[in-house]
Amino acid sequence: MSIWRRGLRGRFVLILIALLMTVRLTDRAVRQTYHGPGAGQITQDVVIPPGSAANVASVLAQAGVIAHPFLFRLAVILTRGQGVLHAGEFRFPAHESLAGILNILRHGAPVQHQVTFPEGLTGQQIASILNAAPAATGHVAPPPDGAILPQTYDYLWGAKRDAILKRAEAALHKQLSAAWDARASGLPITTPRQALILASIVQQETPLPAELPKIAAVYENRLKLGMKLQADPTVIFAVTDGKQSGGVGITKADLANPSPYNTYVHGGLPPGPICAPGLAAIMAVLHPADSQALYFVATGDGGHVFSRTFQQQLKNIERYRAQLK
Repeated sequence: MSIWRRGLRGRFVLILIALLMTVRLTDRAVRQTYHGPGAGQITQDVVIPPGSAANVASVLAQAGVIAHPFLFRLAVILTRGQGVLHAGEFRFPAHESLAGILNILRHGAPVQHQVTFPEGLTGQQIASILNAAPAATGHVAPPPDGAILPQTYDYLWGAKRDAILKRAEAALHKQLSAAWDARASGLPITTPRQALILASIVQQETPLPAELPKIAAVYENRLKLGMKLQADPTVIFAVTDGKQSGGVGITKADLANPSPYNTYVHGGLPPGPICAPGLAAIMAVLHPADSQALYFVATGDGGHVFSRTFQQQLKNIERYRAQLK
C-alpha cells in the first residue's frame, strides 16, 4: 500500500472519529436540553389558549417557563407521535424540563379551582362569593334562599359561574331527595321543602353539629303542639330584608316585625328557607333527637341547655344572665 493511500485512510479514520464525537456531543446536548432543568424559576399556573405550537411557545416564553421558543417548537415536531398539545390552565413546576413541559401539555390534568359555600348563607351572600370566585366567568344573580347545597365545588379556568351555581342546586336536589326518602316516621312536616325550611332555621341556631338533632326536636315538638316556633334567626332574616339570618342581635321592636318570616308573630313555618342549610342540618330535621324539650337557651360557650317546661326555661335564662355578669 502506498504512502498516499495510508495517509488517506488515516485522514478518513480521523474524520470518522470526529464525526462520531460530534454526534455523541450533539446527542448529549440534545438530551441535556430536552431532559435537563428548564428556565422556569418558580412554580406557576399558565393559561394555554387554543392555537399552534408557535402560539403555545410564545405564551410559555412570556411566562418564563421556557427560554427558547424555537427549541420548544422543534421538540413538539420531533415528539408529535406522543400526542397533541391541549389548551387549558396547567401548573408548571419550577425548572421543569422541556420533556416534562410537553408531557404536562399532552397528558397533564388542568388546574382545579375551588369555591366554598359555607352553611347558613343567604342567597345574596352566596352570589357575592361566587361572583368573586377567581378564574370563573360571567355573573350570577342571588339564587333563592336555600337553593344550593353548601360545600366546596371544583371548577376549571374559564368555567361559567351560572354553571357552577346549577351544579350546587343539583347537588341540593339530589341530597334532599335521598334524605327525604330515608326520613324517620311521625314527623310534623309533609314535604321536602318543609324539611328544607325547618333545616334552614336549625342551621342558624347552633354552631355545634351534635346539637342539630336536639334543636330540630324542639322545633318539631312545637309544631306538633301548634306552638309558635319563635326562632330568632327568622326575625333577623325579616329585619334585614333577607340579607342575613344570623350574626346580629335583635330588639323587642324586631320581635313585632309583621314579616311573614317572623315566627314570633306567625305560627307554623315561614314561607321559605332563611339560608342554605348543610346536609347535617337537613338530616337532623329528618332524624330529630328523641327528646320532649320545648325550649333551649345559650350556655355562653357556644352550646345550649334544653328544657321541657317554661319554668325550667326561665331558670336556665337566669343562670345564663348570671354567667354574663
